[in-house]
Amino acid sequence: MTLGESRSGTGERSLILRWVFVSAASILVFHADAPGRSRLAAAAPQLKVYFASEFKDEAYQKRTYTKVASAWKRPTSLPEAGKKAVVVAVIQKDGTAPAPTLHLASGSDPWDRAALEAVRKATPFDPLPKTHARPGVEVHFHFEYD
Repeated sequence: MTLGESRSGTGERSLILRWVFVSAASILVFHADAPGRSRLAAAAPQLKVYFASEFKDEAYQKRTYTKVASAWKRPTSLPEAGKKAVVVAVIQKDGTAPAPTLHLASGSDPWDRAALEAVRKATPFDPLPKTHARPGVEVHFHFEYD
């Protein structure tokens, strides 16, 4: 799966809530805006999670997202607006995710370290569903400042 494939042709919806789940594209989005703050007024931290396209278990995706979002401690040093750190992990059948890696740096070392640490702290995840035939699933965690 490439990132472009996970987004293309999905007709991505924009439902503005504190938690947004778009199942057609296997995307979970966390908006960390303060209540009442305009989404367009200023950049805000977000976490988006992209699962490999063949992985369809929405409940598992949401639990994984929630675990990483809960472990994410945003640093006071933020990247430039529009930048993101991408952490890639392969979740194994037993829920372990050995050696998550920083695939894309945001330009802010503290932001990148916090992103990588959030995924590390969230492991192990729940075991993969028995219906998932592959030995693991690749997941991209996007820690954005958008």
